[in-house]
Amino acid sequence: MTAAADDPSRADARSRTVAAGRVGRAHGLDGSFYVTGARPRLLSLGSTLRVDGRSAKLVRRAGTDEHPIVRLEGIDGRGAVQAIRGAELTVDLAQAPRLEEGEWWASELEGCEVFDGERRIGVVARLVELPSCEALEVRLATGEPGMSSPPGGDILVPMVRDAIRRVDPAARTIEVDMSFLGELA
Repeated sequence: MTAAADDPSRADARSRTVAAGRVGRAHGLDGSFYVTGARPRLLSLGSTLRVDGRSAKLVRRAGTDEHPIVRLEGIDGRGAVQAIRGAELTVDLAQAPRLEEGEWWASELEGCEVFDGERRIGVVARLVELPSCEALEVRLATGEPGMSSPPGGDILVPMVRDAIRRVDPAARTIEVDMSFLGELA
């Protein structure tokens, strides 16, 4: 059970786009650049990315998955790269590669309500990549009977089968097993 993490900073576009990385420093003189925080499976040659309010086709892909170097159509020269350095690169969710059964893009999970049976636990704030697995950061509901809130009002729910009973992005709900988590019992 996994989710592919993407940047939650754009709440208005979460359900429609997936973050592919950010524009890093220029590489060479032709407009190529490193991608920081890269999501390699979204950086395939010929794909269309959005950056700085416009769409651009990926026309060069080099480097490694850990340190990809790309060039986008219409971004020519080091100066053009410098002008957009730090900008988010996104892919329309409809154009993103299909995920395997039991996999979701983080943008599909963020904002989902979390339940343990009939009991509302909270809302997914973001996906966190941990060394052993990914986890949902759940902002706890307030005013629910029996809810004790840890400092910060958030809990981490690991994306493992024992903790997650059901994920339904279309219904915007996730059911978890709080007894497994040993939280808020």
